[in-house]
Formats: sequence, structure tokens, C-alpha cells
Amino acid sequence: MHTRTGARFIGVISLLAILAAAPAALVDAKTKIENLDDLPRYSYPVDGSVVGIITSDEAFNEFAAKVRADIESVLAEYEIDDAATLQGYHSVLARLDLLEGDYDSALNHVEQIRELESKEAGKLMSGLFTKAWVAARGDADPDTDFEAFAAAFAGHLEDAAAKLPWDVVQDAVKEAKGRAEIFSENFILGIAQSQIDPAVTASGEVSSDLVPAVVGLRYALEIRILLNREVVDVYSRIIDANKVEKSNIWLTREYILGVDEGQRPITIGIWDSGTDVSVFEGQLWINPSETVNGEDSDSNGFVDDINGIAHDKDGNPSPFLLHPMGDMSGRVDEAMGYTKGFMDLTSSIDSDEATELKKHLGSIEPDQVNDFIEELAFAALHMHGTHVAGIAVEDNPFARIMVARLSFDYHNPPKPLTLETAKQTATSFKRTVRYFRKYGARVVNMSWGWSLKEIESMLEANGVGETPEERAELTREIFDILSDGLHDAMADAKNILFVTAAGNSDNDVEFDQMIPSSFDLPNLLTVGAVDQAGDPTGFTSQGENVRLYANGFEVVSYVPGGGRMAASGTSMSSPAVVNLAAKVLAVEPYMTPQAVIALIMEGATPREGDEDFLLLNPKNTMNLLESMQEEDKVPRALRPDPARIEVE
Repeated sequence: MHTRTGARFIGVISLLAILAAAPAALVDAKTKIENLDDLPRYSYPVDGSVVGIITSDEAFNEFAAKVRADIESVLAEYEIDDAATLQGYHSVLARLDLLEGDYDSALNHVEQIRELESKEAGKLMSGLFTKAWVAARGDADPDTDFEAFAAAFAGHLEDAAAKLPWDVVQDAVKEAKGRAEIFSENFILGIAQSQIDPAVTASGEVSSDLVPAVVGLRYALEIRILLNREVVDVYSRIIDANKVEKSNIWLTREYILGVDEGQRPITIGIWDSGTDVSVFEGQLWINPSETVNGEDSDSNGFVDDINGIAHDKDGNPSPFLLHPMGDMSGRVDEAMGYTKGFMDLTSSIDSDEATELKKHLGSIEPDQVNDFIEELAFAALHMHGTHVAGIAVEDNPFARIMVARLSFDYHNPPKPLTLETAKQTATSFKRTVRYFRKYGARVVNMSWGWSLKEIESMLEANGVGETPEERAELTREIFDILSDGLHDAMADAKNILFVTAAGNSDNDVEFDQMIPSSFDLPNLLTVGAVDQAGDPTGFTSQGENVRLYANGFEVVSYVPGGGRMAASGTSMSSPAVVNLAAKVLAVEPYMTPQAVIALIMEGATPREGDEDFLLLNPKNTMNLLESMQEEDKVPRALRPDPARIEVE
């Protein structure tokens, strides 16, 4: 389970030549892939470690030949309509081609990746490195004169990148520069050693799910990091030459709710990794029947739930509304500093934290990488709920935060789910939603989710399952328990509007099977992320369920302790919608979730050039509400639910 973060390296070869060579009547129909779980699974026995594979020509070449054959067989036998999956296969094959010296084929795959890309910035930036690298090889041989080759590469990269429209690609350029400043040989080896080897050691094999990462690490070692300095220098010059930032459309769309506009306080559920309630004095929901005394004063099943409830990572009730420090005690300040430095670096912000992070990564040893990644993971959990809550209640004097913490494992490898813990977690979902219902939450933010593949990866990392097929079967059983429990709980809470983040994997939430963002419920709204100009971020997931987009780029909000920090993700765009929904409900408390969704969608404005891509517009929505009030056309169907369901 993760808050909305993530990335992938996967991809496909074209079968046009094969199909053209065979009479149509003799070509067997391909099996259609309906979702990611339907793809066949492959495994590759490993005698040693992934580090051994990516640092040995012989071991990697043997591994690569098998991978290529399996990808080709998948493409020959299956029909895959998902663009992200196809891009991933092309990416693997392009990297194998570069490593093997088949440059024309690599460029062909890069072009196919670009054609599959729907986001303008992604399409423009796609393949810049590969094209510059291949072109530079025509100017100089890196094996005999690397300095001349590197200079040629820099020239080709700068020539191509400088011609791109800055207002479209600036965020992607800054992120690419930041990545080049982070990765080093030691860091890459540390990732292999700490993030992949545990799963390989546990199972004795590399699964098809791990293949993209293994190929990506070899590619990074042999090709990418050799030119990090050139990438940083080129993109730094382009950034310096373009000091004009994108226009910010959100400043003119803000709506500050006045103290005389609302009818009553509105309780907002912040269902997240934990919230520092001390930051939000005066904006907290308070349980009038509870006393903070270390006991369950009101006999509702929760101890000291004065501002909400919490569950640990096994789904059991916990009294701590902010994620416990655990073994990160004493390391939180350092972890938060590295996290801010990481975000600043990938946004090309010159800060003390970014400088300190570069210094740390410049001296890091492979066996220190896991501790560093765990620190980043913990810091993200530590700050996440507080940051989300700040966005949800901003400029709304009627907003009241009800905390509902759910827990995540920031360790590597994470503790695997079992059927028993899945059942307990599903029960915790139901218990939490009943709590929302009992105490009157009207809108709930959910900037988190589960994916089928994530659960399978956790099992693999811990050596659960004798075969990939056995592991897949157990994964499906666990996933269905979680999905059914969460779906049913939300469906039963008909008077609550749930808003969830689409996810940060640049995927289709239905094809990849993400919960809750793939749910189709009348009281659920799934939100994607755009940047300050309203352009899709490179990370935002999409799909038919993602009906609305809001600002998810460098959004400033609170972190534990009361400080402020900018963060990006669909986690930030989701509470922006919650913020608007709560303002609507403060003005018109008896609107149903469906009516609120309809009003928000009606007030949303299309992105220029795409009528179906709707951007949140709080000012427009609130003006529509005012007009409806004047004409007495506000739907007021909702009344308090007399059936109070006691919390187990």
C-alpha cells in the first residue's frame, strides 16, 4: 500500500513484418489482454545476485536473450491496447538494443514510445537522450575518444532540447536534470542490492515484473550515468536561458469562503498516513463524548479518539493519529531535509537542502542506499496526511478535520500481506467508514491506494509462493478481499462524498487495477494532476474513471510541526477537490454527494484544445451555486441519516 507515488520501466516490438508475411487466413487471432494481471508471467533463475547480472557482460547477455525472446512471444500471442504497457515493453527493448549496438532498432522503439505518448511534454521529451547518444556515436567512438563523444552528445542534446517549447517542457527538463544529479554508480548498485536483490534472494529468480528494473539498471550503468555531467550542464544552460515560469491559472480560480457565507461546520475525513492535529487548532472535529485519558471513554472501540481514529499496518486500532516514529526516532529531521532536497532537486530549485542531498549522494556507499530510501519513504508518510489536510481546509472557516490514519510499511522489503492481515485490513476499512458515518463526515479524502501488482511484489520480495503462478493466485485472493471490503464500505456510505487520487504511475487505473481509483461509485470522484498552467503532469495516472484534474504540482501546504513545504502528486490534487466540495457543503449542507459532484463538474472548465479534459474551477463552481440559490434551484435532498451504525 502506498500513498500516491511510483514509476515503471516496461515496453513491445512491432509484428507488422510477421503479419505482412502471412496470409490473413493463417494468422491466429491474438488473445486480448483485459488488464495487467492477464499478462503472462515469466521467471529467470538466478545463481547469485542482480548485482552480479548487471555487472557481468556474460551473465547479462544470457539474461537479456531470454527476456527478448519472452517479450517477442507475448507480442506475437497477445493483443494489448494499454499504451503504458506497450511503452514499457518498447523501453526494455530499446535499452537492450542500445546495449547490444543495434541503434536503428533502438531508434525505432523510441519512435513507437513517442507515438504512444498522449501527454505533450512527454511526447516532446521522449527519446532525446537516445537520439543524441546514437548521433554522437556517428561523430566519435566512445571507446577510443570518450571526451570527443561526450562533447558531441552534449551538442546534439542541446540542439534538440533548446528547440522545444519551454512553456510545455520546462517541468520535464528540470526533473531530468535532477535525476542526473542523483544517480551515480554507487547509488545504482545500492538500488540493485537493497531494492531488488531481497526478492531475488527469497525466490531464487528474477520475475518478469522485475525485468524492467534489472534492464534499466544495466542501461544506467553502461550508458546513462556516463553522461550525467553533460545532461546536467546542457539542461542547466537551457533552464538559465528560460527564466520565465509558466503562468499560474489557479490564482484566478481561488475561492475564499467568508465567515458569513456558510451555514454550518463541515466535517472532512482525512483518511491518510497520519495528521499532526496540533497544526490545525480551531479546524478540528471534536468528539464530544471522548476524554483523553488512555481509555475508551465513550465505548466506541477507540482509545482517546478526540479528533479521529487510527489503525496500524495490520489493521488493528491504534491511538496515534500521527504516524509513529518507530525506528526512525531521532532521524526525522534528517529524513525531512533529504525529502525536501529531493523535491527541490527535481524541480531545479537551488536550496540548502538540495545542496546537502547532492553532497550526501556524492559520498554514499551501496550498502547505505537502503537506509536512505527508507528515510525518504518514512518522511513521505510522516508529512503526507498533514500536507493533504492543509490543502483540504485552506480558506474555509467552516472546515473541520476528522483524522483517520491507516498505516504503511516504509521498510524494505515491506512486510507481506497475508490472507489474515488482508481480512483485518478490510475490516479496518469498514470500521473507518462506519466511524465517518456515525460522526457525520460529509466528504473524505483518500490520497492512497492499492494495486494488484504492488501486492504481488510484496509477496515476491519476501519469497512467498513456490511459483509465479501460485503467487499470482494468492495475490488475487488478497486483492479481492481488500477491494471488496473497501468498495462495499464506500457504497454503503451513500451520504458521504469520497474523493481519491488517481495515482502517480502514468498508467490507466482500470487496466492496472488500482483501488479505490478504479471503483465506479456514484459517491466517488477520482482526480488526476495537472501543473500550474493546467497541463497534465508527467506522473499523473488516467483512465475513464479519472473525470477531473486539479493542481498537483509543487503545492505548498503544512507538514508536521507547522512548517510549510511544496509537494507534487495526485495526492495534492485530490484534496483540492475536497476543499471545494467542503465549501459547497458549508453553503448548502443538504446537497447529496451526487449533486456536489455534478456542480463541481459543471463548474469545471475544459483544458484548451481538449473539451473532455476538465480542470477544477472553484470560483466558477461557487458562482454557479450562488446563481442556483438565487433561482432556488439548489437540490436539497439530503437529510441526516437517522440510522447510526455503532463502531465495532
